[in-house]
Amino acid sequence: MDIYDSPVSDHPPTEQPMEAFSYTDINAPLVERCRLGDRRAQAEIYKRYSKAMFNASLRITGDYAEAEDVLQESFLSAFRELHSYKGDSSFGSWLKRIVINKSINCLRNRRLQLVPLAEQHDGAAADYDDGLGGLNSEELGWRADVVRRCVQELPDGYRVVLTLYLLEGYDHAEIAGILNITESTSKSQYSRARKKLLELARQHGL
Repeated sequence: MDIYDSPVSDHPPTEQPMEAFSYTDINAPLVERCRLGDRRAQAEIYKRYSKAMFNASLRITGDYAEAEDVLQESFLSAFRELHSYKGDSSFGSWLKRIVINKSINCLRNRRLQLVPLAEQHDGAAADYDDGLGGLNSEELGWRADVVRRCVQELPDGYRVVLTLYLLEGYDHAEIAGILNITESTSKSQYSRARKKLLELARQHGL
């Protein structure tokens, strides 16, 4: 199935009630004011989260203008759909999922192939190990600014999976659900992305 046939929903799935654990977000009072249409509360939420959400979108889209558009659209969408936020997770996590979904849809609108079709059933590559361990900037002596540039130079499919797994903290099952791919494809893409990132780092003299 072509990934463009299944656009990502702008909003996270409806959160299910948790029986054994009750989560309380420190921003809950502010979010509640936003539900009531309080513009000052909305401005404060934007101030608290806009930088992190912009960076999350930029890591996926690789384009400043598109990341800015995604940021604005995500906040507008979040404020419109606050009734779907049940408070079972942090507001930041809920908002970031909207940002990530919109960022991925932005790539799809550009008709970029996020995951090569030839790799969608490539299970063997999922267990590939380059023998270099995790991408730990301290161990490898990488400067953060150079690493960020290397990430932006990755092909879109590699960059998206690596960003979601390594920087945003999603596991491969979650990434598979977000991108409408198999879990083995996510693992394969991450492995290839990691190898490519190391190659780019060496080209930058690291």
